[in-house]
Amino acid sequence: MLLRNVYHELVPKKIETFVVSKILSFFCRRKLSKSFNTFIIDDSWDGLDRNKLIDASRFYLSSKIGPKNKIIRVGKFRGQKNVTAAMVEGEKIVDVFEGIEITWQFAKQENDDRAKNDRFFNKGHFEITFEDQYREKVFHDYLNHILDTSKALTQGEKVLKLYTRSRGCWNSIDFRHPSTFDALAMDYQLKKSIIDDLDRFLARKEFYKRIGKAWKRGYLLYGPPGTGKSSLIAAMANYLKFDVYDLELANIISDADLRKAMLDIDRKSITVIEDIDCSAGVHKRSVSSDDSDDDCNLVKPFSLSGLLNCIDGLWSSCGEERIIVFTTNRKEVLDPALLRPGRMDMHIHMSYCSTQGFRVLVSNYLGIEEHHLFEEIDGLIQSTEVTPASLAEELLKSDDADVALGEVLNFLKKKKMEKEKNEEEKDKIEEENKNSAQ
Repeated sequence: MLLRNVYHELVPKKIETFVVSKILSFFCRRKLSKSFNTFIIDDSWDGLDRNKLIDASRFYLSSKIGPKNKIIRVGKFRGQKNVTAAMVEGEKIVDVFEGIEITWQFAKQENDDRAKNDRFFNKGHFEITFEDQYREKVFHDYLNHILDTSKALTQGEKVLKLYTRSRGCWNSIDFRHPSTFDALAMDYQLKKSIIDDLDRFLARKEFYKRIGKAWKRGYLLYGPPGTGKSSLIAAMANYLKFDVYDLELANIISDADLRKAMLDIDRKSITVIEDIDCSAGVHKRSVSSDDSDDDCNLVKPFSLSGLLNCIDGLWSSCGEERIIVFTTNRKEVLDPALLRPGRMDMHIHMSYCSTQGFRVLVSNYLGIEEHHLFEEIDGLIQSTEVTPASLAEELLKSDDADVALGEVLNFLKKKKMEKEKNEEEKDKIEEENKNSAQ
């Protein structure tokens, strides 16, 4: 009270009011003079390529969400050790980078009906706001900091993804196919040639650059159903640690849509186009889809030239370290333009099961290397045409080696009898036709 009385005696009221007003005016001007910039991180860039920064931002922010965020999205997915968190609309995160205060906010897509009614809808973009004097620092250093931090958070815990395309966008699930080269029921030399080719491809980045070719590789897997084409693709993905993009040509509506689908595919990936013989646009150009007696009567949604340009033309150079795998049951119906090197560099015949392939199956399913029935079974495999899938089904019937191999033996005997019967009927028909002609 004494100090207050002295203050009022020494400082008149008018002077006090004037000083206080000047101080308030000074700080208000400083506050109002601040200018802010906003960067938007969304799903696409110019409608062509996917923005890698948005995925990195999601990983980065998962470690920044704190107690101030009252409403968050939470979940635990396959392959993740811990529960993860994500932002919802209306929540903010304030991050500090080298003394710079940066505010994050999640915003939904304005033109999406679901987004208007559901604040937890997760399709949208991030907005980061900061003082404009730090614009260059944020652009060059902070955004790279996000990418580096995200990479460090996910390193060593990568879970392969299987992507499928719907409504013009790629969506993914965890890819956990157990197939490996060791488990494939294939001849050893064929497996070794594929592995050697993959290793050579990975080690040749500078070689491809030097010779002026896009760093990619094309494989054609052809053969009857059940010979292990899908298992080989899974083994390749697991061996390379590459994600898999399953591209269904039947869902492609135009050449432009095909280009966009291919451009959205990341590096270090395998693009799979299965049953390419069932896509009308890739048959021989001399045969129209109206005149063909194929049982794959599909409307031609894109041109063959559009597909060729994406896998071996100018557009193919827009991605690197990528593998394209085609599968077909009927190689002979494909246009020769698809089969040349540069488009399908390595043709892999997925044939019927061999004795060597059967040994791999028995080792995988029964865990044995020798059995007294092997010799008889080997003879039947060599004289019949059976797929690895059909033999694997017989081996699944029992855990007892004697019982399981007995089922295989009976199955092969039945197949051989059917083959001999069909050959006899064929010979009979040919003989009848010959007699009729005479």
